[in-house]
This record gives sequence, C-alpha cells and structure tokens, in this order.
Amino acid sequence: MSLAVATGQAAYRIHTSGSRDSAVKRDVGDMVGKVCILMLFSAMAMRLAQDFVETGHITGLLLLASEALVVALTLVRRPAGVVDRTWRARTLTMFSTFCPPLLRPVAVAALGPESLTVMISAVGLMIVVLGKISLGRSFGLTPANRGVVCSGVYRFVRHPIYLGYLITHVGFLIAYPAGWNLAVLVAADVALMLRAICEERTLALDASYRAYMGRVRWRIIPGLF
Repeated sequence: MSLAVATGQAAYRIHTSGSRDSAVKRDVGDMVGKVCILMLFSAMAMRLAQDFVETGHITGLLLLASEALVVALTLVRRPAGVVDRTWRARTLTMFSTFCPPLLRPVAVAALGPESLTVMISAVGLMIVVLGKISLGRSFGLTPANRGVVCSGVYRFVRHPIYLGYLITHVGFLIAYPAGWNLAVLVAADVALMLRAICEERTLALDASYRAYMGRVRWRIIPGLF
C-alpha cells in the first residue's frame, strides 16, 4: 500500500471519528438540555398548581400552558440544517428558555384584577398556540434553520411566538408583581429579543427567508421591533 493511500485512509478515519465524536457530543448536549427543561417545567408546574389550589387564580396556569408547548415541541422538533452553535447564541437561548420556569406565584398585591391578567395571558397564549401550529416540528431552541415558515400568524410578524411569550409575561407580572419575577422576566425577554436577531442571522443565509424578511417588516412587536 502506498504512503499516500495509507495517509488518506488515516485522515478519513480521523475525520470520521471526529465527526462521530461531534455528533455524540451534540446528542448528549441535546439530551441534557431536554432533561433540564423537563425538570424546570416540572418544578414550575408544581408551584403554579399549588398556587391555583390555594388561591383559585388561573393566570399562572395560562403561563404554564404556554411553557408546556415549549416542552412538547422541544421533544419532537425537526433536525436543523444550519445551527448557530456560538456561545452568544447558546447564552441567549439559555436565558430566554430557562428563566421563565423560575417565576414564582408570590403572595403580593396584584397590579390589576384577575379578569385583566387572565385576558392578557389568554391573548398571549392564543398567539403562542397559533404560532406553534404554523411552525409545527420546525420549532427549536438554539438558533437554526429548520425550514422557513411564512404562513398563518407568521404573515404579520416574523416571530409571533415570541410576541405571545411577551404578552403572557406581562399578564403574569401584573398578577404577581414581585421584584424576583420582574428581574427574571427582564432577563428572559431581553435575551428573547436578542435571540430573535441572532436567529435571523442564521435564517438569512436562506434566500427564501431573506425574501420573507422583505415582505414582513417587524420581528416581534408591530411598529416597534
């Protein structure tokens, strides 16, 4: 066997091994992320369920329903073609995903009646549901291209699910205006908006998404952002 052939085969084995190692690391990281989400969601579900039993307030349950959709679609999401694995993207994803389950239904005076917070939270949840129906298995956490979706509520803003999150967060904060909840939601929602920008840098590599950006002007909040 010639030296060139032997070297080529060795290089192929190293590349293949490296690719397998990278795939294993991605799979392990993906599994760890799913486990963390399930644990945080479970703890959040217990807190909000206990609050409902004690107070009868349903605002927290509407937020819980919104977060439950995140968990469900995370488990069945479609593999991505292009993924942003930079530390910036990972940090924004961590804050925007893992902060909301840390919210607490604390016993403080609400800033408005429950009828108002329920209405606001229900509107946000409806937008989240419609967005996720349109998105289907293209949903993901890390900024990535899992297929361009421009139908349904995506005809109005480019990230309608994020808009729904923001609205449900406002409803929850009015119902439970504690300093901890404010800090958590500021961190989560700032990260969410920066994450939208980060996602679009990846998605804009696709010509069809660039065309979509030309048709739909606003990312999350019509008239503002």
